[in-house]
Amino acid sequence: MSEDRDWEQFKQKLKAKTEIDLDLYKEPQMKRRINNLITRAGHKGCVEYFDHVCGNKDDFAAFIEYLTINVSEFFRTPEKFSKLETDVIPDLLTRSSKLNIWSAGCSIGAEPYSLAIIMKEMTPTTRHRILASDLDIEILAKAKRGVYTADEIKSMAPERRRKYFDADGDHFAVKSEIKNMIEFKRHNLLQDKFETGFDLILCRNVVIYFTDEAKDQLYRHFFEALKPGGILFRWRDGVDSELPQDGLHELPAVLLSAAA
Repeated sequence: MSEDRDWEQFKQKLKAKTEIDLDLYKEPQMKRRINNLITRAGHKGCVEYFDHVCGNKDDFAAFIEYLTINVSEFFRTPEKFSKLETDVIPDLLTRSSKLNIWSAGCSIGAEPYSLAIIMKEMTPTTRHRILASDLDIEILAKAKRGVYTADEIKSMAPERRRKYFDADGDHFAVKSEIKNMIEFKRHNLLQDKFETGFDLILCRNVVIYFTDEAKDQLYRHFFEALKPGGILFRWRDGVDSELPQDGLHELPAVLLSAAA
């Protein structure tokens, strides 16, 4: 089988089984990531490798986790979380006492749980809605369990770790008061319908392998999902040239605001 045909059949099999459409991802980057896996596993091609991992639940889960770039930790990039705490959320609370927040591509749950801790400390008697979504079912299951290694919570202040986690050997379990603040949901950002009415949407690394066309569609859907004046919080500095600019107001650094 030719390399091109092998790649096309692999994409078809992957989409049929997982709904992940690699035509919406940057092909050179995704091919490089997948070929690295194939080489390490000693297989001859994409289809052969895919058929192999489909025969083992753990191998398949590891493959999907690798493919969907599930790297996360609590309060990662603390300076950005500080901006959320000191600027973004206080401003949003002046407009609405109960916020509707979406952590899109939430991975292992570190981002939404970090948000829940912030909201618990800022407004202890108010129940906000925090939606956390991801494409990967296995990763969502880990997020729902809320059990983490010391490395995954290394950026968290010790007093927060003691207050919001129960130690269990070398692992740490999120306490129920924080877990109960999160609504987890499987969602494909490139295919599924978006909810609307969000005050704040956070999206970390999920877009970095998307094609420019897919990014354009995604950002438009994000802004359509925001309330007027809502915030799309980006974790990277600078402005993406492919961001749709019509009707949008660009704020400094990591913030974008839907047109009010």
